[in-house]
Amino acid sequence: MTVPITLDDLPIRDDLRGRSPYGAPQLDVAVRLNTNENSFPVPERVVEAIATAVGAQLRQLNRYPDRDAVALRIDLAGYLGHDLTAAGVWAANGSNEVQQQLLQVFAGPGRVALGFTPAYSMHPLLALGTGTRWIDGRRGPDFALTATDAAAQVAADQPDLVFLCSPNNPTGTALDPAVITAVLDAAPGIVVVDEAYAEFARAGTPSALTLLSAHPRLVVTRTMSKAFGFAGGRLGYLAAHPAVVDAVQLVRLPYHLSALTQAAARAALAHRDALLGSVRVIMEQRDRIVADLRRLGLTVADSDANFVLFAVGGDQRRVWRALLERGVLVRDVGLTGWLRVTAGTPEETDAFLAAMTELAALTEPAR
Repeated sequence: MTVPITLDDLPIRDDLRGRSPYGAPQLDVAVRLNTNENSFPVPERVVEAIATAVGAQLRQLNRYPDRDAVALRIDLAGYLGHDLTAAGVWAANGSNEVQQQLLQVFAGPGRVALGFTPAYSMHPLLALGTGTRWIDGRRGPDFALTATDAAAQVAADQPDLVFLCSPNNPTGTALDPAVITAVLDAAPGIVVVDEAYAEFARAGTPSALTLLSAHPRLVVTRTMSKAFGFAGGRLGYLAAHPAVVDAVQLVRLPYHLSALTQAAARAALAHRDALLGSVRVIMEQRDRIVADLRRLGLTVADSDANFVLFAVGGDQRRVWRALLERGVLVRDVGLTGWLRVTAGTPEETDAFLAAMTELAALTEPAR
């Protein structure tokens, strides 16, 4: 008979006690707009290409995969451009693993990481998991981050690693490159720009990739989960100076990226035009959500991502539950009075906006 114990009975680390795992609710509802997935399924011809590529690896599963994923890194460098080569690109199982590896090698016990909240909530959890002390940086009342303020905070705290998000999650706003440059000038260590949603940025929004050649301590992380609709494939990557890639390999697990993942990701990259074809439609739905919510009198953050942060006033949990009762699942990101909705298909947008119009009486524009 199994001895009845609970998590509290186990000798886990003291700094993990009382904490909950990261994760959004996984509920079976008609319209799921809470995890910023690409709502469009993988096109059939891409499915066939991925199946063929993965199938070719099956008879060799008795052998370890390419430990360094060189062919995949060559393909990723070709996709990113900016004169990158495989030496300046690294891939792992989602950008979360990439960022964890960066913390393992450049932060860890006795070191400090800083991020400007609200931002991606996994960053402090990754810091916790690697024994890194976390500092919450401040944003302005409108979630803005200026070059002067960001640099002053970095200069004061002297973190070993700084996280920036552009576009930022959950606000959706992209950073002015001047902010990134100011932080690089003030930071003593590594600066990581999380560009998970870069493909959705509005026209003219520059990527931090443009700064790489002049800043060897800059790292740009990306993912195939969002724009590529490859969330189930779990493929994230970084672009940086080759020396940074060498450093990350000091802590990567051996053969961390399976042969099947590498093959599937390469096939997806080879058909990127088909996969990225949904990006324009998603951006149109995002802009439609922003415009229609503002017509309802709500305060809405400008977005360069595939989601929208909007104010509902008062208790956001009440509106979250009311939307769920109408078959629409959005995200409560823990910001009082605010909710986040993913931009999905036109039909999903119809359902969300219809529900919000019906609930307009329950919401109060933020003051």
